[in-house]
Amino acid sequence: MLSAYSACFFKEDSGYSVIFPDLNYLSTCGSTLDEALSMAVDCLAGYLFWLEKDGESAPPASDKVDLEAVASELEISCNGAFVNVITVDVAEYARTHFEKSVKKTLSIPAWLNDAALKQGINFSQVLQEALKKELHFSQKQA
Repeated sequence: MLSAYSACFFKEDSGYSVIFPDLNYLSTCGSTLDEALSMAVDCLAGYLFWLEKDGESAPPASDKVDLEAVASELEISCNGAFVNVITVDVAEYARTHFEKSVKKTLSIPAWLNDAALKQGINFSQVLQEALKKELHFSQKQA
């Protein structure tokens, strides 16, 4: 499902700042406009992904964003600023960027490997569970 939120782009000396007023002024930036647009998609996807993971609902998107009001609130200039709608399929983006598996090579004693194979142990699952426990990640975060 496609999610769409308005983002305010403010031109600065070092590039662009991007603000999502509907999302509690969530922000990101980029050195170039292309980078700022890419970062805006990543920022929006990450925010919506973690809201969902935490069992929270995203606020509704506004029909219209008042760029001057946002600039005034942030006490920055509107010169060179514009509003653009950022869209992302959060589920697809997460599969590609947040939930992508990486291969790890590790060593264990041969006797431990043999015992685990005899019991049909899923090495990847055991390692993931052990790492989550070690890092104090809850099931909700996983």
